[in-house]
Amino acid sequence: MEQRSKNNRLEEEGQHTTTSLDWRGRPSNPSKHGGFRPAAFVLGMQAFEIMAIAAVGNNLITYVMNEMHFSLSKSANVVTNFVGTIFILALFGGYLSDSYLGCFWTILIFAFVELSGFILLSVQAHVPQLKPPACNIMSGEECVEAKGFQAMIFFVAIYLVALGSGCVKPNMIAHGADQFDQDNPKQLKKLSSYFNAAYFAFSVGQLVALTLLVWLQTHSGMDVGFGVSAAVMAMALISFLSGTLYYRNKPPQGSILTPIAQVFVAAFFKRKQLSPSNPQMVDGSQNESLHPTHKFRFLDKACIRVESWEEESAWRLCSVEQVAQVKTLLSVIPIFACTIVFNTILAQLQTFSVQQGSAMDTHLTRNFRIPPASLQSIPYIILILAVPLYDTFFVPFARRITGHESGISPLRRIGLGLFLATFSMVSAALMEKKRRDAAVIHSKTLSIFWITPQFLIFGLSEMFTAVGLIEFFYKQPLKGMQAFLTAITYCSYSFGFYLSSVLVSLINKITTGSSGGGWLHHNNLNQDRLDLFYWLLASLSLLNFLNYLFWSRWYSSPSPSSSSHHDAKDNTSSNKYSANHNNNIP
Repeated sequence: MEQRSKNNRLEEEGQHTTTSLDWRGRPSNPSKHGGFRPAAFVLGMQAFEIMAIAAVGNNLITYVMNEMHFSLSKSANVVTNFVGTIFILALFGGYLSDSYLGCFWTILIFAFVELSGFILLSVQAHVPQLKPPACNIMSGEECVEAKGFQAMIFFVAIYLVALGSGCVKPNMIAHGADQFDQDNPKQLKKLSSYFNAAYFAFSVGQLVALTLLVWLQTHSGMDVGFGVSAAVMAMALISFLSGTLYYRNKPPQGSILTPIAQVFVAAFFKRKQLSPSNPQMVDGSQNESLHPTHKFRFLDKACIRVESWEEESAWRLCSVEQVAQVKTLLSVIPIFACTIVFNTILAQLQTFSVQQGSAMDTHLTRNFRIPPASLQSIPYIILILAVPLYDTFFVPFARRITGHESGISPLRRIGLGLFLATFSMVSAALMEKKRRDAAVIHSKTLSIFWITPQFLIFGLSEMFTAVGLIEFFYKQPLKGMQAFLTAITYCSYSFGFYLSSVLVSLINKITTGSSGGGWLHHNNLNQDRLDLFYWLLASLSLLNFLNYLFWSRWYSSPSPSSSSHHDAKDNTSSNKYSANHNNNIP
């Protein structure tokens, strides 16, 4: 009984810590704090931050090759390692926020870290002594690669940027979403609109970075371009700080990984225990059933009380709610995994499709050419146009039909995006076949506008999948883990780009015959078979969509216990879990 009272007291304390606070650490006032007003300041920061980091990331390989004089292969590795580090560090930022610092302080601290990285990068680009001597590799000059102190300054700068950006990204979205109370139906509708607005801000930032800021870097020098990124990041900080008086701040919960580890350890030590029919043997309380969900039932043993054990520590006895949260975390992993192929397709649009455009006629007028890299801005143009229309017209219409506050559930939204992504690759394959035949058979060069449909379709696909995934993860019934869950969505980008590299190497190896190289072996697209590679990706995307349908239904399938008591007015933690869990049924 003493142990049970201790656990109940800890649960009460845990509930107390989830109360939102104002900037002074006092309980927030619903009439003064939260809502769209403070969320708008976070959206402003998100637009400026992505603007600054995207401008650097998209042109970093040019700086590394032309200014630092690294080889092509080393330059490519520098850029991919930089981008990969940002997304992996998002997990660290989410963990740090939920466990120890809270979103507000994590954003503030690491935004200054990111700003310092931009400043150091612009200083190096401007000061000749911090770079190797200038040279013209095209004229046959031997260029000296940056080493020693010069290389150290460069890597310190870009990894300060990576550390800051990685820790800031998931917390911006989570902190903006924290401004809305999910227990309030009106606020819940606004939360759905916030996620759409967050991706709108992201798209605006990307578009400005891919056009105006990259143009500045190209025509005014990398030092000016990096300096502008630093100035834009400073504007992001100003925007964030401007909302300080109005934020609802969720306090940290202590280590979010410890309770998860405790469930696995307790379940392992009690693996030989039989699940009891007597609910009083379950740690907790008045729960009518040991099983809040029928999935991962081996974990249920973590919350069995053994009468012969006088006192059980937290590593031997867990609450039903604690076990239910671990089950939820395990249940969302397949949904996350199904978005990896989606981001592999994104990798093609940023690499092979740009190369595809380079082999086409880029003239818009007689004297003006479209840079092939600017094709990457097309999805963001589509998002800027489509997201407001979606939120203004489609969501209210769909809400009247489905009764769902988001119009359609996040799971359905993700599925629709994954389905559309397949047609992006179908369009890419058809256009590449047409381009290649025109070049090889008829000696004609097609206009670059022929490949815009694949970017347009993917833009719509991203509006559904990317926004749906963030909303799905944030709304999971996992107390105090919203920033960490949001960070998980960023890892899909890393895995998607990694899978792309593996696929290219694997396809080249498999398709290499005795007479020549593989589909993507040559540097000449007229000799390669990029169209076949696109057809392969379209097939993988379709299979991935079918796989997603299975896992989304598996995730949404209600447990026998929750369905049998669906209409009961039960306030226990297990029934709360089931209710929240089933809110995401597609």
